[in-house]
Amino acid sequence: MPAITLPDGSVRQFDGATTGTALAASIGPGLARAALAMSLNGELVDLETVIDHDASVRFITRKDDIALEMIRHDTAHIMAEAVQSLWPGTQVTIGPSIKDGFYYDFFRNAPFTPEDFEAIEKRMREIIAANAPFKREVWDRNEAIRFFEEKGERFKAELIRDLPESEPISIYRQGEWLDLCRGPHLRATGDVGPAFKLMKVAGAYWRGDHRNPMLTRIYGTAWRDQKELNAYLHQLEEAEKRDHRRIGREMDLFHIQEEAVGSIFWHAKGWRIYTVLQDYMRRAQTRGQYQEVRTPQLVDRSLWEASGHWDKYREHMFIATVEDEDKTLALKPMNCPCHVQIFRHGLRSYRELPLRMAEFGACHRYEPSGALHGIMRVRSFTQDDAHIFCTEEQIAGETARFVEMLREVYTDLGFENFRVKFADRPETRAGSDETWDRSEGALIEACRLAGVEYEHNPGEGAFYGPKLEFVLTDAIGRDWQCGTLQVDYVLPERLDASYVGEDSARHRPVMLHRAILGSFERFIGILIEQYAGKFPLWLAPTQVVVASIVTDAEPYAQQVAEELRAAGLQVDVDGRNEKINAKIREHSLARVPVILVVGRREAEERKVAMRRLGGASQEVLDLDIAVASLAEEALPPDLRRAQGN
Repeated sequence: MPAITLPDGSVRQFDGATTGTALAASIGPGLARAALAMSLNGELVDLETVIDHDASVRFITRKDDIALEMIRHDTAHIMAEAVQSLWPGTQVTIGPSIKDGFYYDFFRNAPFTPEDFEAIEKRMREIIAANAPFKREVWDRNEAIRFFEEKGERFKAELIRDLPESEPISIYRQGEWLDLCRGPHLRATGDVGPAFKLMKVAGAYWRGDHRNPMLTRIYGTAWRDQKELNAYLHQLEEAEKRDHRRIGREMDLFHIQEEAVGSIFWHAKGWRIYTVLQDYMRRAQTRGQYQEVRTPQLVDRSLWEASGHWDKYREHMFIATVEDEDKTLALKPMNCPCHVQIFRHGLRSYRELPLRMAEFGACHRYEPSGALHGIMRVRSFTQDDAHIFCTEEQIAGETARFVEMLREVYTDLGFENFRVKFADRPETRAGSDETWDRSEGALIEACRLAGVEYEHNPGEGAFYGPKLEFVLTDAIGRDWQCGTLQVDYVLPERLDASYVGEDSARHRPVMLHRAILGSFERFIGILIEQYAGKFPLWLAPTQVVVASIVTDAEPYAQQVAEELRAAGLQVDVDGRNEKINAKIREHSLARVPVILVVGRREAEERKVAMRRLGGASQEVLDLDIAVASLAEEALPPDLRRAQGN
């Protein structure tokens, strides 16, 4: 007689085995209509799963986040059925849900194209309207292999052969169509709803191996309702308008070419953004009492072996061999082992802790060419990296101090809010469980004392310690994980870092790995898309253009520019023999924040006509007032605060 505990603590008892469907109906007709699946003792299962023992149950409804993942999974199945009904003989392979949608890989002689989407979507809507139940069956392994081979589904047969002998062969039916799948699924195809859209096609090798057959991957997106779908499509449209690669070309900020794959050629205007941001971060670190250091680019493999990175990151390292010295060197993919070497150089005292060591460290990591994306994902990048060597008792204070610094930086850069995720031990890691218990406990306690609220991100910690991940939301609602704080007991042990304590004995420091921007390259890409290239004045690569109306006013335009430059502004002069409206249009398209228009009258009266980017009107000001106003506005936020004090 199973006793079933519900989330509110109430218990329902049944004379015999029951199902989630029957349980929901016993509670009420509203829940029976709303329930799509259930969590049975913490495991997501179908509603038709039999409950024959005492258990805790929570019903999944459309509002739950996991329901959205299930909708996408089911939509992939529905797309596969639609494709096979329209093109018999097509083989299906795998079709998971992914972030924002789903995909399915197909094998046929002719690849699919976007022109096929209309027919596929129409058939999918018919399948959804039929509302066929999803039904799970468990088959004999050999029977399943024979079934799929006789259907010509050799990829499915191969998947079944490769499954562990202990794993049941789970088959899901939807009407007459069936597929190999672990599940779980919603109640029926109708639960998916109409809010889906096929997005694009791509090539993919079977099991990601170029030696295997090429498949056609169809990507789609699916949401709980049309409002969510429309919002997502609008976000994609906005993202395309804001694409940092296109804006980078239009603003002449940078380029990438085949002779240096994954590395950036910064043009003068892009480099201005970079250096202004770096100077800002350097001032923030100076206020935070960080010691800035510089460490080598090429480091012998012995250090990477000692730190553990050789085993974990070797495939991502660029290697250089020095033949006449019989040495193997690696371009550093991260800075932390080198910072430990500085800490170890000489005798350290507890009085020096916490010691905050920062470096704008140039790093190199091998990323497959297909994973590279503009300046967002590259092979050569610079981190705003720092490591804090401290005692265990200092972790909480340093965490609070770091979070305040991070909050100020993000606010200054235009991000008012961020979320925090707590990432705990991964499956593959260094250090004992006891060490991980200490490091996770220390970071959790630090969050409590620092008043940091977080959500759990299981298994995503670094191989040497747990971490906090700081996630920004940009102007169009996308999330970007940038900042991080990691607690590391492992690396100081492996690299033999120590300090002399108050008791005159040797002790291991705790090492806090921290970054705010992450990498300058990626963060600048995020900023370009956040502002759509329309930077606030202090970050803009060209802050002011002085445009002359007539040739006679060009000497005055040069004088205006010189006074602005003397006040610290980045200024260009446009004295071309072009109509002023054409000049204004051109510089507005180049996203210059301020255009100062000057003609004979302005030259005679020592005035300027100021136009703001996006504004339809202009304001006539005395030159001295305009220069003073723009110079104050162009001050970075931290310097403006200091000046105000």
